[in-house]
Amino acid sequence: MKLQPVIHLVIGGIFLFSIAGCASTRPDKNRKLIWSDEFKDKGLPDASKWNYDTGGSGFGNEEAQFYTKDHLENARVENGKLIIEARKENREDKKYTSARLLTKGKFSFQYGTVEVRAKLPKGRGTWPAIWMMSEDMKKWPDDGELDIMEHVGYHQGYIHASVHTKKYNHIMQTQKTDTLFVKDASEKFHVYKADWSPEKIEVYVDDKKFFTYENREKTPGAWPFDKPYFIILNLAIGGFWGGKEGIDDTIFPQRFEIDYVRVYQNK
Repeated sequence: MKLQPVIHLVIGGIFLFSIAGCASTRPDKNRKLIWSDEFKDKGLPDASKWNYDTGGSGFGNEEAQFYTKDHLENARVENGKLIIEARKENREDKKYTSARLLTKGKFSFQYGTVEVRAKLPKGRGTWPAIWMMSEDMKKWPDDGELDIMEHVGYHQGYIHASVHTKKYNHIMQTQKTDTLFVKDASEKFHVYKADWSPEKIEVYVDDKKFFTYENREKTPGAWPFDKPYFIILNLAIGGFWGGKEGIDDTIFPQRFEIDYVRVYQNK
């Protein structure tokens, strides 16, 4: 399977916003839970819900890690949390290992709300992400990409959300993106949420909306988000964005902790 880059340049405003505590989004009677993983069973991630991308190809971003499969040191459930752990260890020609989990082939959805409650790793060279791509991906960026959360360790606390389409993407430096500062993103859990409808995509940290992309042009080149998408959780190391200022080898191991992933259908 060939997946395309998730890297972006930062274009647009930066919102400075400090979020205290372990906030979560408010209950909403107008939506129905259609899929979730609460990470209750210790051990490997639930194979009925998650697949893996594996290997050390760099994944289009010149990433420095080797993604493993069914390797507890890199992806496991413990104490009710999914732990994606990056480690400094050799695997083939790479100096680091980590994991990339995805629901492709297991679960996809079209329109709704996805929420991921997570605590981010910290340190120069780390690059965690929560994002989505088309289940029927044929060509990037034509089939679209939605990035709900990205964080690069050398830019601590700045949360990035973006979309990529044929018309708007980082290759042409036209991607649509915005940034929110969350000072305790690596110390406390926060809810990263995307509301997706035929009219627009809105991205939040807890209840703070900081990115909106509207379906104004109503063309496939600007809006490919009218088909089922799947969810991806990963912790990359290095790469031409995450490793822009190098990798600090003293920080490892680093953990990307996920409390839950929930998808709702909006009534």
